[in-house]
Amino acid sequence: MTTEILPTDARPAPITGAPPLSEITGRVDRLRTAMELAGIDALVLTNPDSVYYLTHFANFVHERPFILVVTGDGPLRFIVPALEIPHVRIRSLGAIDCIAYREFPAPAGQGWDDRLTGLLAPGLRLAVEPDCPLFVAGRLAAAGHDPVPAALVEDLRMVKSPWEIGRLRHAADLVSDAHAALLAMAQPGLKVIEIHGALSRRMTGAALAGNPHLNLLACNFAAVAQPPEVSHDPHNFTDLFMALGRGGPHVSVIACRADGYAAELERTFFLGEIPAAARPAFDAMAEARALAFDLLKPGASMAAIDEAVNASLICAGHGDHLLHRTGHAFGVTGHEAPFLAEGYDRLVEAGQVFSIEPGIYIEGLGGFRHSDTVLVTETGCLSLTSAPDRLEDLVVPV
Repeated sequence: MTTEILPTDARPAPITGAPPLSEITGRVDRLRTAMELAGIDALVLTNPDSVYYLTHFANFVHERPFILVVTGDGPLRFIVPALEIPHVRIRSLGAIDCIAYREFPAPAGQGWDDRLTGLLAPGLRLAVEPDCPLFVAGRLAAAGHDPVPAALVEDLRMVKSPWEIGRLRHAADLVSDAHAALLAMAQPGLKVIEIHGALSRRMTGAALAGNPHLNLLACNFAAVAQPPEVSHDPHNFTDLFMALGRGGPHVSVIACRADGYAAELERTFFLGEIPAAARPAFDAMAEARALAFDLLKPGASMAAIDEAVNASLICAGHGDHLLHRTGHAFGVTGHEAPFLAEGYDRLVEAGQVFSIEPGIYIEGLGGFRHSDTVLVTETGCLSLTSAPDRLEDLVVPV
């Protein structure tokens, strides 16, 4: 049993440009509605992904904090190092009041913490993100505030707008094209670093062709393939000079974040021949994957999907060969909530975008995993990525 990828014209059209202002203002309006319902007067955001989502500004954040303060009305207040003010004005969208601090470290009265506490009146019902750095939360507490954790922005990011879906389709096109190029170049002796060099350049070039003004600080392009001797270890890329070999299973990993939106595409493939021992594991993975596609639809329990997929793999004799959940979401990052995972009690909604990637990992034989970037529709789901998925189509002639 395999899953048929829908034809290209059934997918949303790709979008490559910057968002319209209405996209950003709509997010801020929805966040303010959520804050009002939660009884929050001010929300302090430090996560760069949350900042990007609400402002379209991306930057490499180091020791100098970037802190976004959202209140019930008026412009967003963005506390940034003085040297970044021109950068923020060039890249950001929406009504933003930039508040500069001198430097980090800074003389008393001129630091980020002075600017932050100066904005927040006593008695405000204040919230921070659950991953707020301790040094920020501690400074708020020292100023007399009692911030509570609130994942309001993370919750908003879970369901994508039509514009976001178009951007995710664009990222999916980039990895689909790169994966086709990988299968065309794959031969015994090809080194992992050669794959990464050629295909990361290919995706970067295609992304720049789609939008010459993209923000490279909101981009990441990666392409590798694991030879069979390490493909049982899904994150083992310690030796970039490893070479592909005859047979398999090899596992490809093609991923990108293109101007702020991410996708991935992975396949188990073989060079020249399929070892007999690999066929049952590949078939079990493919059955579990097809089951996940069938179950992913609005109203389904995310935990129940993972439970069913795991039960399929356990029934096939692979209970000792499971290492991870069925899937994670995509958006302004390549790994984010929500999750297709046991113990994660949420219901699937239309407009969410997940990976579907059940895997089997057998030391001494290899890894078996396909991954696609999959959009939840009103009635089911469809893959935004496109690549062969049947065993006979994943044997590269040598």
